Amino acid sequence: MGKEAFNLREMTSDDVDAAVAIDKKCFGKRDAWRRKYFLAAVMNINSAYLVAEVEGKVVACAGAKIRNEEAEIETFAVDPDYHGLGIGTQLFSKLIDTIKERGAAFVYLEVRPGNTPAIKLYEHFGFRALVNIENYYSNGDALVMMRDL
Repeated sequence: MGKEAFNLREMTSDDVDAAVAIDKKCFGKRDAWRRKYFLAAVMNINSAYLVAEVEGKVVACAGAKIRNEEAEIETFAVDPDYHGLGIGTQLFSKLIDTIKERGAAFVYLEVRPGNTPAIKLYEHFGFRALVNIENYYSNGDALVMMRDL
């Protein structure tokens, strides 16, 4: 697959089914977000959810909940067929910019300790590991990472 042009934009309710499919492809049925969670997030004024499209097809999604000066990145997934094209990096960068514009002073997220590619990306964006939470996911721990904005 070549270097496709992609578009980043705000997620709408029309994108929810595509986001669910990407999440399942990335995280498996057990850990993927359900449709109702994506739909609620897209409709929540305190959320910032984005998608990346290639030729009109949603290939990645990312979102955060923003509460006053605090933001939590709730989901970030790139269809594995589109890894290595810079889509995830650009989408994550735009999400961080959006969170900053909305007034958050810091942002945090949870990631599986074994998800080295994601951890490297987050570290590239200035996130640092805070604590490991045992049994956070249905079948494993979570590493909490944070950065100031």
